[in-house]
Amino acid sequence: MKPKHQRLLLAVIAVFALLGAGLIAAAALREEASYFYTPTTLASANVAPGKAIRLGGMVQKGSIVRAADGVSITFTVQDKDKTQKVAYRGITPDLFVEGSGVVADGRLGPDGIFVADSLLAKHDENYVPKELADIDMNSAEHTKDTLSK
Repeated sequence: MKPKHQRLLLAVIAVFALLGAGLIAAAALREEASYFYTPTTLASANVAPGKAIRLGGMVQKGSIVRAADGVSITFTVQDKDKTQKVAYRGITPDLFVEGSGVVADGRLGPDGIFVADSLLAKHDENYVPKELADIDMNSAEHTKDTLSK
């Protein structure tokens, strides 16, 4: 085989190897990607139970319930229109309090409760996720059932 044909054959093999590696990486990332939902978008989306997603919103005041074991909690995440119950087992971040912003990584259970694997709390008093930037948590429409002033 001529050197010119050998180089061409090696180039073709290299291109196919790169394409194969890219397809394998894309397939692996697709299964591990988690999409961000607010309670409203989660309620309207058809998310299969067990699929990895992120849920973000504000922790509803009065909704945090700590179990006797000291590491299990349940709470409600809310946005402008909807709420979503969340269960978490682990140590909560120091800044995790009622009325604060939270992003939870986890899965929606078959019973409709979001089971969080990890929690990310807001980092200061001015933080609000950009998806929730238009929500005034002290407005009259939220204070009647969901928040206290």
